[in-house]
Amino acid sequence: MLSLPMAFPSAIGVFAPVFSRPVWQHVQVLMTGAVLAPGTRTVTAILQMMGRSAASDFQTSHRVLHRAVWSPTTASRLLLRFFVAVCIPSGVVVFGLDDTIERRRGDQITAKGISRDPVRSSHAHVVKVSGLRWLACMVLAPLSWADRVWALPLLTVLCPSERFYAQRGRRHQPLTARAWQMIRLIVRWLPGREIVCVADSSFAVLELLDNVKTLPGASVITRLRLDAALYDPPPQRAPGTTGRPRLTGKRRPTLEAVLADERTHWTPLLVAQWYGEGPREVEVATDTAVWYHTGKPPVAIRWVLIRDPHERCTPQALLSTTLEHTPAQMLPWCVRRWTMEVTCEEARAHLGMATQRQWNDRAMARTTPALLRLYSIITLTTQLLIEQGATCVRSTAWYRKTRPTFSDAMAWVRRQLWDHLHFSMSHQETDMIQIPRELFERFIDAVCYAA
Repeated sequence: MLSLPMAFPSAIGVFAPVFSRPVWQHVQVLMTGAVLAPGTRTVTAILQMMGRSAASDFQTSHRVLHRAVWSPTTASRLLLRFFVAVCIPSGVVVFGLDDTIERRRGDQITAKGISRDPVRSSHAHVVKVSGLRWLACMVLAPLSWADRVWALPLLTVLCPSERFYAQRGRRHQPLTARAWQMIRLIVRWLPGREIVCVADSSFAVLELLDNVKTLPGASVITRLRLDAALYDPPPQRAPGTTGRPRLTGKRRPTLEAVLADERTHWTPLLVAQWYGEGPREVEVATDTAVWYHTGKPPVAIRWVLIRDPHERCTPQALLSTTLEHTPAQMLPWCVRRWTMEVTCEEARAHLGMATQRQWNDRAMARTTPALLRLYSIITLTTQLLIEQGATCVRSTAWYRKTRPTFSDAMAWVRRQLWDHLHFSMSHQETDMIQIPRELFERFIDAVCYAA
């Protein structure tokens, strides 16, 4: 049985009920090796890092991903409840929704498609890429020891291309349909808690917003087009009136007209963290309206128009499906969403996301979500270590760092694992530590073959 330091098993132990006892032993090895291994996160690289390159039952570790019976959805539910209990015991729970592309090629990867790369594209230049499209739901929680909001992956689902569904005779599920399924799961998993989901303009879809309004305690905050068609609420229906009831009232001016109108009342608002740049003062105007488009359901929204008095950014608008939300709440929640881009980039750089090489459909659908959940596990482990008095900030003469980043958190967890797995029998008060030859060879192998 694999022996691990106390904080790491406390974090990964939340997944133990998902697996059978024999499978759980292999899962612990895979998760520990995924933390320790540099470069690619293939199963063989993990086994080599754990000193099991000569194990004859190596195929059993592969079967954990493509054959073993376990539910990734159940793992996400247990992780969410554990994280909320540790970091957000009360108050509003803010989630972020965003899609990311994993570049993959090969005829056996049937779920791949041609998609717009959200990282490399801009308004003037669109970059298309072939790969797997993932929709990620992350908890956007402020961590006191990091002094900022971290986006912790919780639930990640694959969004195959339209061709994938057409070849199987199934109806295509767009990104917003997957997002609706995620939001329903989160509300079910956290009964009685207020849920706020922030997303970009791709999720500003009337069908999705109308569905979310049916869920108690849930709301969506996203971008709103400045030329969106806004209306007054429908007037009261007089008794005895025949015909279909009106869906909307009188048409209102667009937000573009509100922005240009000199009579618009602007209120100054100080945002504590503006996309990683520190505090910024902006001006906002807000009201409620009904957003409607022909053939779509009408949705009552709270809109907020934002402009910078110093013109450092272009005017933009936000909407919330909860009319009681205020601009002072909506803007800080929406600004948290940029940390999701940071998480995806750090997962690629430090956890080897998109370096796995599975071709099996089930293995592909499990591996990338598992690596993203490992990001949350490392963060939770660091949280537990810091509560025990540990410090994990690496500072140099040329870079004075006061707050840890994810690279610091991962390095500290790695150190704890190495110390416990191999150096726990050495006397800590001596200047020399005896290293077994096998461990020395593994260190040399890890350093020389690191990508």
